[in-house]
Amino acid sequence: MKRVFVSPSILSGDFTAVSDVVRRAEEAGADYLHLDVMDGHFVPNITFGPKMVSDIRKISSLPLDVHLMVQRPELLLDEFLAAGPSILTFHVEATVHAHRLVQRIRERNVRAGVCVIPSTPAAMLGEMIHFVDIVLVMTVNPGFGGQTLIRRTVDKVRELDRCRNRHGLSYRIICDGGINLETAADLREAGADILVSGSAFLEVSDPGEFVRGLRGDLDGGPGLR
Repeated sequence: MKRVFVSPSILSGDFTAVSDVVRRAEEAGADYLHLDVMDGHFVPNITFGPKMVSDIRKISSLPLDVHLMVQRPELLLDEFLAAGPSILTFHVEATVHAHRLVQRIRERNVRAGVCVIPSTPAAMLGEMIHFVDIVLVMTVNPGFGGQTLIRRTVDKVRELDRCRNRHGLSYRIICDGGINLETAADLREAGADILVSGSAFLEVSDPGEFVRGLRGDLDGGPGLR
C-alpha cells in the first residue's frame, strides 16, 4: 500500500505568529508545509512573497511545498526559487510557456509542478504530464481557505491517476482544498499522493491524530506506514 503524505497549509493561520503554525505542523508529524502565494490578480486575495518563504525556510526543516497562484509566474520564479522550496508549482492557466518554467525549476534541483483550478479539465494539461514531478489539483476554487471540496474534482484525481499508470509516469498528485478526514478518504482512493489541509488542520484539538487520519493510518487505509 502506498504512503500518503500530508502538507498543512499556513493560509488560515495567523501570519503574525507563523512560527506557531510551523511548529504545530512539525509536532503533528506533517511531511511538508504548504505555502500559498496569491497576487490579488490570478486569485481574489493577497498573501505573501518570497521573503516569507525564505524566513520560514530558516525556522523549519520541513520540505516547503510552494504554490504560486499568480499571473505570469515566470516573472517571479527566480525570487521564489532562491527562497528554498522543495516543490514549486504554478498554474497552467496563468502562463503560456509552461514547459520552459518546468525546465527552469528543475535546473535548480526543485521538484516542478503544474496546477489546475476546478473548472480546468485534466485533458488541458496535455503534454505537460510527461515533464512534471507534481500535478496539483485544486479541489476548491483558489483564493480563500475554509471552503467545501467540490466533489467533481475527485473524478479529476482519478483520471490523472489512471493516466500516469497508463503512460508509466511517476508524477505525484497533490490535492488542495476542503480536505478533512471524510474527503481525504475519497481522495486517497482516487489516487492522491499528497493532501493539503489548512483550516481543518488548524481547528482540530489533536493535530497529530488528524494528520494520521488524513494519511489513513487510523483506519488501516492506503496511508498506513
